[in-house]
Amino acid sequence: MKKGIRSLIITAAVSVLLASQAIAGSTHRIAWSHYTGWEPWAYIQESGIMDKWAKKYGLDKVEIVLVNDYVESINLYTSGQFDGCVMTNMDALTIPAVGGVDSTALIVGDFSNGNDGVVLMNGSSVKDLAGRKMRIVQLSVSHYLLTRALDMNGMKEKDLTLINTSDADIASIFASEVEKDPKAAVTTWNPLLMQVRNVKGANLVFDSSQIPGEIIDCLVVKSSAPEALKKALTGAWYEAMAKMNSPAGSKEALEVMAKSAGGTLAEFKAQLKTTKMFYAPAEAAAFAAGEQVKKTMDYVRSFSFEHGLYGEGAPSKELVGIAFPDGAVLGDKANVKLRFDKTYMQMAADGKL
Repeated sequence: MKKGIRSLIITAAVSVLLASQAIAGSTHRIAWSHYTGWEPWAYIQESGIMDKWAKKYGLDKVEIVLVNDYVESINLYTSGQFDGCVMTNMDALTIPAVGGVDSTALIVGDFSNGNDGVVLMNGSSVKDLAGRKMRIVQLSVSHYLLTRALDMNGMKEKDLTLINTSDADIASIFASEVEKDPKAAVTTWNPLLMQVRNVKGANLVFDSSQIPGEIIDCLVVKSSAPEALKKALTGAWYEAMAKMNSPAGSKEALEVMAKSAGGTLAEFKAQLKTTKMFYAPAEAAAFAAGEQVKKTMDYVRSFSFEHGLYGEGAPSKELVGIAFPDGAVLGDKANVKLRFDKTYMQMAADGKL
């Protein structure tokens, strides 16, 4: 993201944060984009599950809106056009939190366990990336994954050239350019990852299963969002999880998700195998409250600061506070802008929604 654009986002986000408060009984909007672990939101919307839970908590309407460009969906959330948005733990820190929007990871839905990967033509290892051009959504979790892959193989980003490419276009561009570029390379996430892996001659040389638990996929909402909205979203999510994980209801639910993802049921099931879904809310709550999340976020904030994602003039990675369920805070306790909260997941686990 260009620094000028980021500055505009930060300004807009702060203005919205100060000027508006969401209230129960109104219409609320949640943004989502295509990714295996987020396709359940398509089912939640289409099946009427969201309407059911909105009604239960006295909300006029909760709109689940597909935004095809992942980074743009987070920008729209940050600028105040949505009450919540799906995003990774890293992007929650580097866009809304750094932008001044106090945000809460309401639902920890999964972590990537092979759903993000590095693919290249005519090569079999990360070391074969040397000197190549890499298609990637820069400054996203794909960038984080690539850097981890390079670090683990004794390489640096300067060993290759990154080409910033929208996730809406990255798979089709890679597929079209392999005919003229025998050294084409891409880093992306599912379902796009499956599409590029299916290109003849393409090889997966690194994926997120090699850094388990580090790429966390969440539903993030404004911390000031009404409790009714938080409960409705959590209740709807875990009803969908129960459907996905039930022999009786899974086929219908998974078929909707597969169609939304643009693939077959078999392809979607294959993607789920590389996704550590937290079907049970108790498991999700325990993960959010665990020590690994703290370690991961410390690693993530170091990467983010070193790559300029805290903005120009940021003094250190301590600038933004990240709070955890046990009360611990990484960074500035007086400037907490990202919160991991197990409250509503635990309520779902306890049958209190």
